[in-house]
Amino acid sequence: MQRVTNCILLNEDKVLLLKKPRRGWYAMPGGKMEQGETIKESAVREYREETELELIDPALGGVFTFLIYNGKTIVQEWMMFTFFCRSFTGTLASYCREGELEWVTYDAINALPMAEGDRKIFEHVLASDRTLYGSFSYTEDYDLINYRLDPSSP
Repeated sequence: MQRVTNCILLNEDKVLLLKKPRRGWYAMPGGKMEQGETIKESAVREYREETELELIDPALGGVFTFLIYNGKTIVQEWMMFTFFCRSFTGTLASYCREGELEWVTYDAINALPMAEGDRKIFEHVLASDRTLYGSFSYTEDYDLINYRLDPSSP
């Protein structure tokens, strides 16, 4: 099972997002955990590697299971630990090998192309400080099949 971490950085009325070139979808900066890292260490490291920003005291916002299906068969499973943060230091990278970095207003997030599960995560984190737990099932083309969230609403 793959483990990944990411972070939603909130700065005034904006969130820093990464537009991935493969699908043109927006996502939270982050990536794969390294052996022996805590989830918080991974989130801070991955964020710094992609953005050159140093997160200050990120908090756990959610823990999620993702299942990818080919028909009725699970072909991939991973865990994602999503943090949120309101403070950082540094200057935003002018280039990111993972895609384009962009500050996006809260209001614009719903109109952006992204995985539907990410959209649900944003809805919760932008409205609540409670940790969200969830499970998302997708096809191999990343069409959302179903999901469960706890708490179910912000």
